[in-house]
Amino acid sequence: MSDFTPPIHDLRFLIHEVIGLQAVSDMPCFAETTPDLVDAILEEAGKLAANILAPLNRVGDLEGAVLQADGTVRTPTGWKDAYDKFCEGGWQGISAPESEGGMGLPLLLGAAVGELWHSSNMAFALCPMLTAGAIELLATHGSDAQRELYLSRMVSGEWTGTMNLTEPQAGSDLSKVRSVAVPVDDGSYRITGQKIFITYGDHEMTDNIVHLVLARTPNAPDGVKGISLFIVPKFLAKEDGTIGARNDVKCVSLEHKLGIHGSPTAVLSFGDQGGATGYLVGKEGQGLACMFTMMNNARLAVGQQGVAISERAYQQAVSYAQDRKQGKSPVTGHDDSIVHHGDVQRMLIQMRATTEAARSLSLYAALQLDIAHHHRDLGTRKTAQARADLLIPMVKGWSTDLGVENASLGIQVHGGMGFIEETGAAQHLRDARIAPIYEGTNGIQALDLIGRKLLRDKGEAMQALVADMRKTISAARGTREVIKAGKMLEAALNQLEETTADILDRCENAPALSQALASPYLRQASICVAGWLMFRSLLKIADSGLDNGFTKTKRLSCNFFLGQILPEVDFMARQITNTENDLLHETAPLF
Repeated sequence: MSDFTPPIHDLRFLIHEVIGLQAVSDMPCFAETTPDLVDAILEEAGKLAANILAPLNRVGDLEGAVLQADGTVRTPTGWKDAYDKFCEGGWQGISAPESEGGMGLPLLLGAAVGELWHSSNMAFALCPMLTAGAIELLATHGSDAQRELYLSRMVSGEWTGTMNLTEPQAGSDLSKVRSVAVPVDDGSYRITGQKIFITYGDHEMTDNIVHLVLARTPNAPDGVKGISLFIVPKFLAKEDGTIGARNDVKCVSLEHKLGIHGSPTAVLSFGDQGGATGYLVGKEGQGLACMFTMMNNARLAVGQQGVAISERAYQQAVSYAQDRKQGKSPVTGHDDSIVHHGDVQRMLIQMRATTEAARSLSLYAALQLDIAHHHRDLGTRKTAQARADLLIPMVKGWSTDLGVENASLGIQVHGGMGFIEETGAAQHLRDARIAPIYEGTNGIQALDLIGRKLLRDKGEAMQALVADMRKTISAARGTREVIKAGKMLEAALNQLEETTADILDRCENAPALSQALASPYLRQASICVAGWLMFRSLLKIADSGLDNGFTKTKRLSCNFFLGQILPEVDFMARQITNTENDLLHETAPLF
C-alpha cells in the first residue's frame, strides 16, 4: 500500500520533449535550468516522495489530525519529521525567488515536483501547497515590510500559510463574508469572525502560521467590493522574526471528513478575546483581487492533485492485477493473474492514458504561467497569461474529475478487495473526492471558462489555441499511425470550433443558458487540448525511432486516448447542441 514509484520517466519526457524546457530556459531568469538540473531535481524529489512521504499516506488516513484537550492540533505520527526533511531539502521554495531564499526555478518544474508530493501523500502535501500560494500572494501584493518579515520564513518552511475565505453562511459566495476588521491607531486592525474549511488552520509542525484572512472594514460596501485582505499570524512577531504573544485566533474544531484525514481542516475563531491583530495587504476593498493570486495558484495545484491521485491509484491497481490470480487467461487458456484479462487491461490503460494526458495539460498550463510572469516581451506575456487563464479551469475541473473516475476504476480492478479498507484502494477515492469541490467547485470552473474567459474576449484566446493545435496537425508528417491520429484530432477540433461559435452566438445575453452548457463545454475543451498534447507526444515518439519499454507504453497511451477518449467530444458537442432551454426554472417542484 505504501509502494509508490515516481513517474520520473514520463515527467522528463514531457518536460524535455513535449512541453519544452527550452521555452523557459531561454528566459534569462531561468538560464541555469538545464536538462541535467531538471533530471537531478526530479530524482531527488522522487526519493523523498517514495521513501518518506508515501509510507505515511496510510498512517495519516488511519490516525487523522487530532484537536487535543489543550486546544492544540496534533498531526499524524511521522508528519513532523517528514516536514522537517521536506524543509531541509528546500522544497518549499522550489519556485520562489532566490532573493527570498528560494531556488528560483520555473513553475514548470515546481509543478512536476508538486505532483510527486500529492501522489505520495496528498494530505501532507496540502500544507506546502497552501504555503506556496501564500508566498506568491505576499510576493505580489505585500508591502516591503510584510515581505521582509514573512516571505523568507515561509519560503524556508519555518512558517506556513493558510487561506481563510469562507464562513458558515457564505459557502462559495464570498460576497456573504461577514468577518470584521476594525482599524487601530497603530495601523493594524482588530479582526473578529469565524472561518471554516481552513486547510492546516492549526498544527504543531512549525513555530508560526500566517493566516491570510478576508474581512470587511467598518462601513465597507456590500458585495465583493467591500472585502479586504489581512495577514493574521498565529503568533505575533517582531521585525526580526522573534516570536511574541499568541494572537487572538484559535482552532475551535476539526472537520471529520470523507478523506484526507491527515490534513487538519479547521474551524478558526478570530477575536474571542477582543480581536485578533491583523495587517492589511494591499488596499481596503481589494481583498478578493489580491486573494485571486493565491486562488489561481491553488487551482492549478488542485488540478495536479487529480493527476497525482490518478497515478497513485493506477500504480496500485497494476500491482494488484499482476499479483491476483483468478480465472483462465483468454490468451493462454491457463489460470493466470487478472492483468491478462481484457476488461482489466481496458481499465488499466484508460487510467494510465488519461493520467498522462492530464499531466501534460497541467504542465503546459504551468509553462504558460512561467512565460506570462517572466518573458521579456510584454505582448508575449499577455498572450501567455490569456492562455493560462483559459487552461486553469480545465486543469482544475477536468483533471480532478479524472482523479475521482480513475480512483473508482482502481477499486474496480481490485474487485471485492477494493471495497475493503485494508487494501488502501478506497483511500484514493475518498481522498480524490474533495478535489472537484474545493478551490471553486468544478461547476464554478466551468462557468469561469465560459463567462470570464470565452464570452469576455469573444473567444479570441480559444481561437488562438485552436489555431496552434491545427498547426501541429498541419506540420505532422510520418507513418500511417500519425496520419490517422491527426485526422481524429482534426475532427475533434472541428467540433470544438463549432461548439465555441454556437456558445458565443447563443450565450452572450443568456447567462442561464451559459450555466446549462458550461460543464460539458469544459470537458469537451479539456479533452481536445489534452488530445493535442498526446498527439505531440506521439509525434515525438515516432520521430525518435526508439522502440523500448517506455516508447511502447507511451505509444499505447497516446493511441488509446486519441482513439477511445477523444471521441467523447462528439458526445459533449451533441449535449451542447441539444440544450434548447436553460434548464433553470423559477419553481423548485420541478425537481
